[in-house]
Amino acid sequence: MALSGTQIAGNVDTRTGAARTFALLGIAILLCSYVINAMDRQLFPLILPEVRREYGFSLPEAGLMSTVFTLGMALAGLPTGYLMSRYARKSVAQIGIFLFSAATIVTVFAAGFTDMLLTRAFTGIGEAMQLTAMLAILSSYFARHRATAIGAVNFTFGVGAVLGPLLGAAILSAYGTWRAPMIAFGLIGFVLMALVQAFVRRSVSEVGLAGGMQRATVIGGAKTLRNRNTFLLVILSCIAGLVLYGFLGMYPTFLREELQFTPADTGTVMSIFGLGALASIGGGFLGDRFPMRPVLVVSFLIAALVGWLLFNGPATFAAQAPLAFAWGVVAPGSLFVNIAAYHVKAVSGELAGRASGVFVTSFYTAASIAGYMIGWLAANFGWTIAGDVQLCAICLVAILFVLALKPDQMARPMATPPFTLS
Repeated sequence: MALSGTQIAGNVDTRTGAARTFALLGIAILLCSYVINAMDRQLFPLILPEVRREYGFSLPEAGLMSTVFTLGMALAGLPTGYLMSRYARKSVAQIGIFLFSAATIVTVFAAGFTDMLLTRAFTGIGEAMQLTAMLAILSSYFARHRATAIGAVNFTFGVGAVLGPLLGAAILSAYGTWRAPMIAFGLIGFVLMALVQAFVRRSVSEVGLAGGMQRATVIGGAKTLRNRNTFLLVILSCIAGLVLYGFLGMYPTFLREELQFTPADTGTVMSIFGLGALASIGGGFLGDRFPMRPVLVVSFLIAALVGWLLFNGPATFAAQAPLAFAWGVVAPGSLFVNIAAYHVKAVSGELAGRASGVFVTSFYTAASIAGYMIGWLAANFGWTIAGDVQLCAICLVAILFVLALKPDQMARPMATPPFTLS
């Protein structure tokens, strides 16, 4: 159904007890649907050595394969933002879940490098549609606490990052093939797509359109996407994409092939990383509570330090596990959450969907080459130099762009809103 850009979200009074409970249940199901995406993102790097042996991929090819889904996300981010100005966000999210789940299953039938690369990229198109819609839904529904709401989205990423390696390694061991966990995760996605249809109401998913309830609680922000803060945040999103997906794409391979970790130990370390990402709600709270520039500067500084230690510190399980946890806290738990939230805060309420699309496109455009980049650096200069460049040095460069942001031009909550949905 077409959705006018001036249509007000549904007439259900979400302040009543029963309606509010049902609304929160729908939001919880949306968040659970994103857990499956995170599980797959942690699974594929874990099974990459098996995939490499079967197909004979080189190290840079393997790195590209592990992060190429981000190319699909980059291509689909902006179009999804515009799509949501015409169609319901809930419908866009469901289509995304379907595409992601179907492409995940089809991957197991790949005959070689090219068709597997295409199917992995196609999962990114589905995830971009789902993620862009979810960011718009939650940042609009919880308009006064946008960073915390987006932190909840990334919290589910942490849950998936914990469960994915553990469940994936268990299924891999039980069935002896990397294809088994891929099929299992794809089928779970179809189940959650049906639950979204049953439990997520339009009165929840369409809040925040022009003329809707969000205008009662938030003021300010640019009236166009062509503004100083959005431009700088695009650069910061690209840097964050290189940093975070350099880690996600090839760190498990570094553990297994360079440090000689077993698949079980590698899965455990990546699950511990996922535990760190569970701090996303706290990271979002910090972004809502404290000034923008100090939050980002401190986050990038800590990321640079932890990134350096990951590839230069002790090579034991006891050392790598807490470092991976710290990386989960600072990279997805703070950088991803707050940069995404600041994209939405940079513009007025009716542009929330398009701003989410800009973030997804810029972040995942850089992420799409992150695995290849760190794989190329490792193959030519060694893992230490690769980590120093991609997980440390560019974090320090990012601080220069953070200092150029203009906090006074961002959207902000009204001091005394007439009502609140959250």
